[in-house]
Amino acid sequence: MSQTLDTLKPGDEAVVLELQGDPETTERLMEMGLIAGTALKVLKYAPLGDPIEILMRGYHLTLRKAEAAGITVELKA
Repeated sequence: MSQTLDTLKPGDEAVVLELQGDPETTERLMEMGLIAGTALKVLKYAPLGDPIEILMRGYHLTLRKAEAAGITVELKA
């Protein structure tokens, strides 16, 4: 079942299905390696829930919650 990255909990692992949002943000995320098929793990949320830290392709990436809301993922089984 697909959902957006901002709805996952710390420890959840997922695979990116698609990126949505404004073209500049989408392009920037893709340049950082966040493309369809990329596996990721949610590490933690900041105390107020924004930003979100994920682990993907061997490095840590911090995203604003609004950016994460535009990333459709599928939880790994």
